Amino acid sequence: MENTRVELRDSKRIVVKVGTSTLTYDNGKVNFPRIDKLARAISDLVNQGREVVLVTSGAIGIGVGKLKLKEKPKPIPLQQAVAAVGQCELMHIYSKMFSDYGHIVAQILLTRDVVEDDHRRQNVINTFENLLEREIIPIVNENDTVSIEELKNLKNFGDNDTLSAIVADLVRADLLIILSDIDGFYDSDPRKNSSSKLIPVIREITTEIEKSAGGAGTKRGTGGMATKISAARTATASGVDMVLANGSSPEIIIDIVKGLEVGTLFIANKRSE
Repeated sequence: MENTRVELRDSKRIVVKVGTSTLTYDNGKVNFPRIDKLARAISDLVNQGREVVLVTSGAIGIGVGKLKLKEKPKPIPLQQAVAAVGQCELMHIYSKMFSDYGHIVAQILLTRDVVEDDHRRQNVINTFENLLEREIIPIVNENDTVSIEELKNLKNFGDNDTLSAIVADLVRADLLIILSDIDGFYDSDPRKNSSSKLIPVIREITTEIEKSAGGAGTKRGTGGMATKISAARTATASGVDMVLANGSSPEIIIDIVKGLEVGTLFIANKRSE
């Protein structure tokens, strides 16, 4: 099993995705200690000479908390307004915490039409390359203020799991790490089946794997296990290894890059041959 993980140590360019459930408490308020640990861990990876892109959810969730709303609003225009407030607050938090560890961040907001247009796609790639070359950490989110597809759960990026896999392909990453509220991929839902078992390595996403994924997300986020399998399919097809792990202790990304056996590793097609 060690041989499947050892190559992760050589990962030079890494995309890390965090969800709303990682960034906030169950009551929806910001989990500052956890974000601080995330900033410290990513800063440590950059200090090692690696390049890191952070894909983050949480704009609406943090906007709800900032505006002291009791719950996420249902009307789409109001959700977009809340996302605008939340995105500003989220970047403020990231900028301050990364600054404490000596690093500069940059905001990149994407919509699917941008990455599907060849000219604009290349412009985005150029932006990533210039930021990473200067050890600036790009922080990516879907542009919820102009894109209603994610809010409606229609086909845009659909969720930030999918977005993170697309970003990993755009920047030609070596590794995608998705931090969630679960330890990895199980053969059945561990919340419903106490005898479910974590699968440490997945070499091929089979029909059986897809059936085990189910579909529901969390109350505070849009993505469920099915979206993570979809992201894994996109990433591995692009030659990017992906690890799904629990984000409750963000320092886990250091363990992953050390090649330790945590979470579930989805092996890229280039390594399955």
